[in-house]
Amino acid sequence: MNLLFASSEMYPYSKSGGLADVACSLPRELKKYIDVYKITPLYSFIDVKKYKISLYKSFYILLGQKRYKITLFKNKDTIFVYHKILCDRKKMYGYKNDYLRFALFCMAIAETAKILKVNTLHLNDWHTALCALWLKEQKNPAKIIFTIHNLAYQGIFDKQVLSKIGISPKYFNLENLEFYDKVNFLKAGIAFSDILTTVSPTYAKEIRTKEYGCGLDGFLKKHSYKLYGVLNGIDISFFNPLRDNFIKYNFDRNSFAKKTDNKKEFVANTKKPFFIFIGRLVEQKGISLIIKNLSEFSKLEAEFVFLGEGDKQNEKLLYESCKKYNNINYIKGYDEKLSHRLYAGADFLLMPSLFEPCGLNQMIASRYGTVCIAHQTGGLKDTVFENEKRCSMGFVFCKYEKKEFLEAVKRAIKLYEDKKYFEKICKFNMECDFSFEKSAKEYLKLYE
Repeated sequence: MNLLFASSEMYPYSKSGGLADVACSLPRELKKYIDVYKITPLYSFIDVKKYKISLYKSFYILLGQKRYKITLFKNKDTIFVYHKILCDRKKMYGYKNDYLRFALFCMAIAETAKILKVNTLHLNDWHTALCALWLKEQKNPAKIIFTIHNLAYQGIFDKQVLSKIGISPKYFNLENLEFYDKVNFLKAGIAFSDILTTVSPTYAKEIRTKEYGCGLDGFLKKHSYKLYGVLNGIDISFFNPLRDNFIKYNFDRNSFAKKTDNKKEFVANTKKPFFIFIGRLVEQKGISLIIKNLSEFSKLEAEFVFLGEGDKQNEKLLYESCKKYNNINYIKGYDEKLSHRLYAGADFLLMPSLFEPCGLNQMIASRYGTVCIAHQTGGLKDTVFENEKRCSMGFVFCKYEKKEFLEAVKRAIKLYEDKKYFEKICKFNMECDFSFEKSAKEYLKLYE
């Protein structure tokens, strides 16, 4: 079996979220069992010399009435797609012509699949979804798995774009691409894939409900016969407190006391519980619950650090709270090294997500002996458990409400007072297996 794994972002070359981490770690694990190629855009900000990326080959594709020259580059098992429309941008997403940019990428994937003669393709999110339609049109015998990482992002555009990218109007109907008189790229992946997956078992159930289905719950119910939930994992060699080059004091279960040394990097009084939040400052990540509770957090005998960026109003509120409350600090932006240091020093991780397809932060936190406080939704429901000796042990709240979240934080502080038992939980979580080995084996069964 040989596999082509396609993603619009891929660590370390490009990253905006967890998709990039999965696109790096899952294929690496799969390579232990099958031949794997990866394919991703060669964005202009990628350092070609640093990663030793060299010219591979080129070909022309036809979209609508226009021919486009696609150039492929290569580094070992990773193939990079280049066309200036797709790649010469400061950011990966958010442009008016994203429909054309990722249509180019999808057709390039389909052509590359023929060149490599792969028998299985793994497509990820709406940026690769049209490839499934084109492969079926071309009668390519390769089998297709399509993974939805976050249903909230669907690639919705005006219906006029279909003629511009050469897709027949016969596909503009409810059974294929139509979505409230617009075209929905994600629907192509759902409709034309052989197997459909999401990134956790609970999320696979949730997206078939009106609450979480983002308007596609009925369509997903129709295709539920081929829908599976496969829990993501993390790269346990990269997220390893004993070998992590980003943190000052390395530790494991047997040298757990050194975690306190990492804590000193951020707080003066290490006897107080230390809470962190790492993520985008958007509603999906539960930022409104955090904002609503800032004054309550300020009254607690605890320290808080928030790392992230996103909604400008949320950034402003967090920044102003730093000046107002002595125990709350906000660091704008995202820094991989700093995030590792925070995981290594913190006692608790806040994940009050409104919805969470999988979530990787809670898995990373476990590796560093940091206990998660989570809203019971999506992948968090599959990975964080209160009053149960399961991986991982933490604190959960069921109702997405300010009071429920605050009560979970207070329960965490109360448990923290029993230092021996709290340390026991931390050490238990450090032994939890959140590696991609499990995910890879589940995907191998689906490929077969």
